[in-house]
Amino acid sequence: MTEAVRRDWQVTVFNRGVHGRVPDGVHRLRGDRTAPDGLAALTGGEWDLVVDTWDGAPRAVRDAASALEGAVAHYVYVSSGSVYAPPVAPGSGEEAPTVPADADAEDGDYPANKAGGELAATRVFGDRALLARAGLILGPGEDIGRLPWWLNRIARGGDVLAPGPRDLPIQYVDVRDLATWLLDRGAEGVGGAYNVVGRTGHATMGDLLDAAVAVTGSDATLRWTAPEPILAAGVEPWNDLPVWIPRGHEYRWLQERDVERAYAAGLVCRPVTETVADTWRWLREVGRVPDRAGRPARAPVGLAPEREAALLAALPA
Repeated sequence: MTEAVRRDWQVTVFNRGVHGRVPDGVHRLRGDRTAPDGLAALTGGEWDLVVDTWDGAPRAVRDAASALEGAVAHYVYVSSGSVYAPPVAPGSGEEAPTVPADADAEDGDYPANKAGGELAATRVFGDRALLARAGLILGPGEDIGRLPWWLNRIARGGDVLAPGPRDLPIQYVDVRDLATWLLDRGAEGVGGAYNVVGRTGHATMGDLLDAAVAVTGSDATLRWTAPEPILAAGVEPWNDLPVWIPRGHEYRWLQERDVERAYAAGLVCRPVTETVADTWRWLREVGRVPDRAGRPARAPVGLAPEREAALLAALPA
């Protein structure tokens, strides 16, 4: 929405209207896509493009797409790399099999919901549906808190457990680069599935954490530690130490997907230093990671201070 407003597009937001606010000039339609007749506010409208981020029951995407079939030229569905059926080989592209899913499903787990949403959007819009299989999304506004956790932890200073190796490639996309690509390709009428995430190695764990030290002005010391003792201590990659998935881990493919199709279609990713600096600036403005409006509470990410201290104490000096 922010990027569309910046472009001076005429923007309409459809939601329940119980959380947050919209920028000046944005038209707001209220409704609840899970309720009977909850899409009534869409009746009679016409739009060039819709961007749908829904991650619940696929039938809600089915119903919204059906309601908009004659009113919207192109349907962009923000999906996820989680739709791929494990085991997934690192380096796989959009041709990899996806999890079993149903466009009419009442609910399911996250992968099945996103895969079902893809089926629903495609059933109605066909090749006028763009399926953006996003990866790890970082940047200002991140309400899961992965990069914010690292920034807050490093800002506290002292010895920081830094999961190695330092040159481990990571794969993510800045939310603003994702938004730019979605709107550009949606406006062009591009359809089909795309892995929309930066190239593996666009940055490394070292790049990310060094940038966090720099922008926070912290006196933190990064204690780079090999994966083996971290994993042996029961630390969960991705959740306990956000962003980090070591080589050989069963979910390493989440940071080694083939993205050349998206790059050929114009994806451009900004430097990690910019993402980190802008996220820190935003985090200081809002004070803390905001609650995920309208969604169930998630378990917090990141190691508790006492657990990190115990792990550091057990490492060789």
